Amino acid sequence: MWIRGFSFWIKGCFLLALVSIISGLEPELGFTRVVFQTKYGDIEFGFYPTVASKTVDHIFKLVRLGGYNTNHFFRVDKGFVAQVADVANERSTPVNEEQRREAVKTVVGEFSEVKHVRGILSMGRYDDPDSASSSFSILLGDAPHLDGKYAIFGKVTKGDEMLTKLE
Repeated sequence: MWIRGFSFWIKGCFLLALVSIISGLEPELGFTRVVFQTKYGDIEFGFYPTVASKTVDHIFKLVRLGGYNTNHFFRVDKGFVAQVADVANERSTPVNEEQRREAVKTVVGEFSEVKHVRGILSMGRYDDPDSASSSFSILLGDAPHLDGKYAIFGKVTKGDEMLTKLE
């Protein structure tokens, strides 16, 4: 019985993936959520491990190490982005050696067909497409000019009203 259910689940996942590709639907979020606590309230993030697996793993490791604790938004452009500061160099309190080691690692650019729209999480980087490390942006509006150029790895699942306050 379990095998049959598992087989059905696999076929269902394949069908869902195929429908998503054909119709251009948003990819499925993984189960893990991360909550950023801000002075305006909490913002919950969901992640796209099937879209940017290396980026998601990197962000999870930084979160587990406490790398984003005492961090801040160093840039907020109304209707565009709220950008989280680089963990290694711009955090409010010093990082320990393990946090620094992980924060300076770069992640290969995992570009996708997912669109840069309000609530999307998108990695910051330099000119090199494989230079993303720990800074990322929360989109505060649609930004089609970023599509295919920056790695999208998740989206806001709760707390959109906090983004409005942040703006």
